[in-house]
Amino acid sequence: MMKKIKIFDETVEINGEESLYEIIKRMFPDYKKYLGARVANEVKSLYYRPTEGAEIQLIDITDPDGYRIYSKTLSLVFIMATKELFPESNAKIEHALGSGLYATFDDQRPFTFDDLKIITSKMEEIIDSDYPIIRDDIDSNIAYSLFEKFGYQDKIKLFKSLGKDRIDIYNINGHIDTFHGYLAPTTGYANVFELKYYYPGVLIFYPNRSSDGKIPEVKELKKLAKVFEESSEWSEIMNLSDVGSLNEKILQGQAKEIIKISEAFHEKKIANLADVIVKDRDIHLILIAGPSSSGKTTFANRLMMQLKVNGKRPVMISVDDYFVNRVNTPLNEDGSYDYETIDAIDVKKLNEDLIDLLEGREVEIPSYNFFTGEREYRGNYLKVESTEPIILEGIHCLNPKLTSFIPNKNKYKIYISALTQLSIDSHNRIPTTDARFLRRMVRDSKFRGNPPEGTFAMWQSVRRGEEKYIFPFQEEADIMFDSALAYELAVLKKHALPMLQEIGKESPYYSEAKKLIRFLQYFIDIKDESPISVNSILREFIGEA
Repeated sequence: MMKKIKIFDETVEINGEESLYEIIKRMFPDYKKYLGARVANEVKSLYYRPTEGAEIQLIDITDPDGYRIYSKTLSLVFIMATKELFPESNAKIEHALGSGLYATFDDQRPFTFDDLKIITSKMEEIIDSDYPIIRDDIDSNIAYSLFEKFGYQDKIKLFKSLGKDRIDIYNINGHIDTFHGYLAPTTGYANVFELKYYYPGVLIFYPNRSSDGKIPEVKELKKLAKVFEESSEWSEIMNLSDVGSLNEKILQGQAKEIIKISEAFHEKKIANLADVIVKDRDIHLILIAGPSSSGKTTFANRLMMQLKVNGKRPVMISVDDYFVNRVNTPLNEDGSYDYETIDAIDVKKLNEDLIDLLEGREVEIPSYNFFTGEREYRGNYLKVESTEPIILEGIHCLNPKLTSFIPNKNKYKIYISALTQLSIDSHNRIPTTDARFLRRMVRDSKFRGNPPEGTFAMWQSVRRGEEKYIFPFQEEADIMFDSALAYELAVLKKHALPMLQEIGKESPYYSEAKKLIRFLQYFIDIKDESPISVNSILREFIGEA
């Protein structure tokens, strides 16, 4: 039976049983550039069989969902290659690092320089073989037997903690795996990659959304790598390497202890940071920057408290109060106001006020009125002693241009973000941007009158601003503070799920909401929030701070 569908607004007649993969293979010489499809606001695998009248938009690596499919497919190829070459070890996709993925072996075996050559060769062989990537839904007991055979103890722990009867697996030429989300139809799609030696692990690089199919310029992020290393060590101490481990502890009644230890770890880090600042008499300006929903406000307040414990009397200033008047705010290409650019800040006035404060003069600090779009003076006068620190908080604080009048020796720069999240399992990491989005969506909905769709609508603009104005300066920091909490997604789940479930199929954000719902369902709820301290960074987003 023949059907008519639309692909990119072109009417196409197809055999009723054909998959999208078969259809586009016939239609496009460069069909492998298409990694998935969007049908009625929902992302579909290319093995999807269209129904009569379906309107289909194919997605490539420039689309966020296409980029994720490419990344997961390449991860699979890497995991297959290492399993064939080193059957006694299991590769672990740890986290993103810059434009690549950092991977290790789970048995602490280091990757050698020679390993990379043979792994690259094996990956190329798997890609050239173009093995079909077949998704199947199987009985959980059969899945556990397969996981046991491949040494996937983390997957067994995860799915048993969830009490699953059926489990989706991928079968690739006899290799079995599970992935959160869709993969490409065959291994031949992830054909552009490069491995870099990064002892004791390896970095996997591949094209990004804007690199025109090429591998982007590689920049080493030494300070960020150190944060991930420290987080990994702490996870080992806590025996919390993945979501399955967290679920197990929650089911055993250990949620309260996990919360208390996680919060104590944050407090210890902040206290140590205050000690470092106080010991250096040259430090007069503390700069705090980070992307959206990193917990900058709570962190700054907690740092102030620890500085007071050390006998200091710090003052805090927000860069947002130095926005130029709206009439002078730069515009985006679409005509909207660009509050993300440093040119939206009155840098000269900010520096003049900082100099006056550092030299002991009293300064009236402005307040920016977001309703009128004008800076106002409301009698907020500040004066600090020469030995007291000034805390300046804002997204541009690591950009040298923002405080160019102040000598570097008098600055202490802190980058804060929710940098490390527990992985779902060894092969499925949780992007830090997803965790930050959930923080923001919950806060926006509960306290700012902005519904979930509003957060989705502005998120891409926020992310573009971060990529352009924040991340390029993160290595300028003297120290990085990881505001992620091991337990936070198990708490955020009950707040976020009802909000995400409100988003219907007619919404352009439906597929993104569905993706977040699926990954939150890997977590067992922490129902009792009373052990979370009032000064927890998480309280900034769930309330009762």
